[in-house]
Amino acid sequence: MKFYIGSGFQSSGLVNRYAGLLTREGWQHTFNWANIDRAGIGVEEMVRYAVLEQEGIAEADVVIILLPAGRGTHIELGMALAQHKRVFLCAEQEAEFSLENTVNFYELPAIVKLVGTAEENVEKILQA
Repeated sequence: MKFYIGSGFQSSGLVNRYAGLLTREGWQHTFNWANIDRAGIGVEEMVRYAVLEQEGIAEADVVIILLPAGRGTHIELGMALAQHKRVFLCAEQEAEFSLENTVNFYELPAIVKLVGTAEENVEKILQA
């Protein structure tokens, strides 16, 4: 199974944790943006990475979105939904899905919402 993980750069470590758990189960990560050094990056590099992220989403069977999410993450979510990908929206705390924090798209039937640790959520993803 191929997967892509979207989240904010502040969650790079968590992205790598999910990726490690999934790859140990034989899953393939289509593109890992979390290891990119953003210091001094210019527009040309931003475009190149955006294309790689877009291709990673297109190639994935499953898209995992880690909350809290930023602008770029919501674009990744939109791409995944537009391409009818299986989407798992993962949070460590239920508060991420409260009315104050949610957006309409989190409530779409195509989205599976999971609350738990990386290990707990990956176990649920593997069973789905």
